[in-house]
Amino acid sequence: MSEQIEGRNAVLEAFRSGRCVDKLFILDGCQDGPVRTIAREARKKDTIINYVSKERLDQLSETRAHQGVIAQVAAYEYSTVEEILARAEEKGEPPFLVLLDNVEDPHNLGAIIRTANLAGAHGVIIPKRRSVGLTSTVAKTSAGALHYTPVAKVTNLVRTIEELKEKGIWFVCADMGGESMYRLNLTGPIGMIVGNEGEGVSRLVREACDFTASIPMKGDIDSLNASVAAGVLAYEIVRQRLKAE
Repeated sequence: MSEQIEGRNAVLEAFRSGRCVDKLFILDGCQDGPVRTIAREARKKDTIINYVSKERLDQLSETRAHQGVIAQVAAYEYSTVEEILARAEEKGEPPFLVLLDNVEDPHNLGAIIRTANLAGAHGVIIPKRRSVGLTSTVAKTSAGALHYTPVAKVTNLVRTIEELKEKGIWFVCADMGGESMYRLNLTGPIGMIVGNEGEGVSRLVREACDFTASIPMKGDIDSLNASVAAGVLAYEIVRQRLKAE
């Protein structure tokens, strides 16, 4: 399945046929009828619209015939948070969720989905903004895990955390300033949050968490790759769950 659609008719048809469009790029200042119609359809679907220069569109374009509009569509269907929780319930297990904040590299997202699957997480949650979508690169890097591990996309990560807290789920985020993950109780229903290696987890998301976990590091550089950090913390959760059985 293509992850990019270009041209006015093709993009409009993508919206009207129900395709999941992650991001829409429109030529800044373009206000003619067909483009306004596309923007209206995008707003109905709550799609992120980016108004960009012609140079940026030309850079993104694969066909050189974008007509001022490019849509990036999901290669896989998104799940919902409710479906992820139902999956945990069906398995008779306390929910184990992986939430990502500011992870915009498709290779990192694909690797994290693969780790989430192998660690027994019930699903992955990403924000609509400041995150790569389910592109074909993500699917390929997940090495098939995307077929089995649902991914939900939410408008507001902090609000989602607060709603899940009401369902009895605890949240831990990976942060260098936190307490060693080996000293924390990470059993029970849990959501694990990882940010990118540059900025980490954003302040508002970090403040919404119950715990902040640091991964002990002995080397000369200051941080792990986001997907590696996710794997290390996920398997500490796996270790504690196995020990608690």
